[in-house]
Amino acid sequence: MSTAREALLNAAHTALADRPWPAVRMIDVASAAGVSRQTLYNEFGGKDGLARALVRREADAYLSGAERVLAEPAAAGEQLVRLAEWTVAEARSRPLLRALLTGAWSDRLPAPTPAGRSAAGPAVPAQRRADAGHPAPGELVAAVRDRSLAALEPGTGRRAEEEAEAGRSCELAVRLALSCVVAGPPEGVGRLVRTALSGPGRRVAGR
Repeated sequence: MSTAREALLNAAHTALADRPWPAVRMIDVASAAGVSRQTLYNEFGGKDGLARALVRREADAYLSGAERVLAEPAAAGEQLVRLAEWTVAEARSRPLLRALLTGAWSDRLPAPTPAGRSAAGPAVPAQRRADAGHPAPGELVAAVRDRSLAALEPGTGRRAEEEAEAGRSCELAVRLALSCVVAGPPEGVGRLVRTALSGPGRRVAGR
């Protein structure tokens, strides 16, 4: 990602913390990033493109963060507990992530829609990816489930039924985290995941 693009995204994110998205002005974002307004338009095409890029970056950051949590040494069940606790904590402090995970977009946040197929848009590859749209909550759940399954027992062979059960355990942990993001209590997600994973017949893959 170009330095100018990253600076503009950081400036837009900072502006969004201080005022609702409709009140964020492109000229102010460009000024805060230390670049011209033309550079901003070259990168994003317009305010809608900037919104799509912000949300895409938030989704990517969440998935990268989940991978880091899963890479920390621990028993398989505890890895899922950590992932659930981390997800809830991050969603509480990051409104854009909370909206991505729940699909509930407030008036303060950009609620971007994919760019129209006929829209020319900027030629920046990163923006073309952002313009394709952000992942829905179910897509994020599936992505984290798949990453969890790969991290818990990488490169080992499992029977089909074991693979399916491990996948269900991973998805269960993520969905319990999302339920706490929506309805709380957020501090109880670790207990909920441990209880669910210790239920009858529940098997979690382990290193």
